[in-house]
Amino acid sequence: MSIELTLPPEWEDDERMNFLFSDFKENRDVNTKDWDSKIDFWTSLILKIFRSRGTVCINLQELNKIFQRKGFVPLGLGTVIQCMARCGKIQRESEFAANVDCGWVSWGFGLLLVKPLKWTFSTLLGGSGVTLEESFVVIELVKEKAAELLGVCWNSPVANCSLLSFQELQTLSSHVCIDESTLCMALLQLQKEKQVTVSLHEGEKIVKFSQPGQDRVSSVSDVDLGIYQLQRSERLLEVRVEALGLEAEKCKEEARVLLREGKKSQALRYLRSRKRVERKADRLYVQLENVKGILDRIANSETDKLVIQAYQAGVSALRLSLKDGTVEGAESLVDQIQELCDTQDEVNQTLAGGAHNSTDADTDELEDELRSLLENSTLDGPSMVPEVPSHPLSPVRESGSLCDDLLCALPLVPQSHFNITDEELEKELSRLTLADTCVSCFHHLNISTT
Repeated sequence: MSIELTLPPEWEDDERMNFLFSDFKENRDVNTKDWDSKIDFWTSLILKIFRSRGTVCINLQELNKIFQRKGFVPLGLGTVIQCMARCGKIQRESEFAANVDCGWVSWGFGLLLVKPLKWTFSTLLGGSGVTLEESFVVIELVKEKAAELLGVCWNSPVANCSLLSFQELQTLSSHVCIDESTLCMALLQLQKEKQVTVSLHEGEKIVKFSQPGQDRVSSVSDVDLGIYQLQRSERLLEVRVEALGLEAEKCKEEARVLLREGKKSQALRYLRSRKRVERKADRLYVQLENVKGILDRIANSETDKLVIQAYQAGVSALRLSLKDGTVEGAESLVDQIQELCDTQDEVNQTLAGGAHNSTDADTDELEDELRSLLENSTLDGPSMVPEVPSHPLSPVRESGSLCDDLLCALPLVPQSHFNITDEELEKELSRLTLADTCVSCFHHLNISTT
């Protein structure tokens, strides 16, 4: 990434940059505002640039090279480094490595990582100043890089490997840690956070990371070393089997070429070599399958161990949940519930029976009243309702009044002479009127009763 792309806009302001490139006053109290503004500017710019570069270490010589402008370098960068160190934002590489908890991992393991370090404990920040080549670790950046490295290892295909060689880790994290120094600083930070441990085995540096969900990494055990040896043997056997396969194919091709050229004896020699290589590859393949079988058994045993632990936790939880519960207590609760249900049923039946009896009483009274009305209607006189005519009615004629419709609905007047006087007709009309009144009253009584 181009450094110019990360420089602030005021980098082109000559007046502003002349002030920022000038040296600091010997006493901060002379002008506190100017002193603090220059410190804040260079501190934030250093963090921004080195974060974009992907590195976590700085030195005065590199800073002068990066911030050179029009042939001039900032005169106060040494003071900026001292202020950052006093505030805890940076730390010497040697001091950063020495701060690893010696009670958790020996300092000898830390020496396996850091190379080369400038052991300058005698050079204090307030004394002879900061040398050009003295390297400092930016604490904020190394914490970010350590978290990123741990995430890469957790999400990589080798996450199930208990141990990794330092070379394998370099290859795995090459896109995160651009150089070995950055990787070493990130590992030291993870050592401080107890998320990784580094040890030496048969002259080889090996690294063990914590697993997701663990607060801290466990120490390297004999089981871890055994699994590491098996995994390394597996990778070595895979490479050798693949190489032998290629060699066998090469011998086959050579034999085909020689046979085409008529050199049958030489072709037979290559075929014998091919058979010998294939037998060797078969033996190595059997060994490879045995190693893979052992690793699978180890992995299954770890899974079985987790299942057993889950069973044990479940049994303990079930025992605690049933601690205060007994069969007698459960039976007592069931009896109480049944008694309450019976009581509720009795109450419901009582309430339903009272309402039903009240309704029956009201119905009986209404029926008696209806019977009385019917008897009174019978005593008033016999029903004089005329019989229904048996012959068809005449067609209904259109009329503009209700009376005309009623007259049309009546039966036709007989044409024969019955010798009925007008008085008899008047009496018959009165009886019809009385009968209609009784029927109307009966109908209204039925409606009200319903």
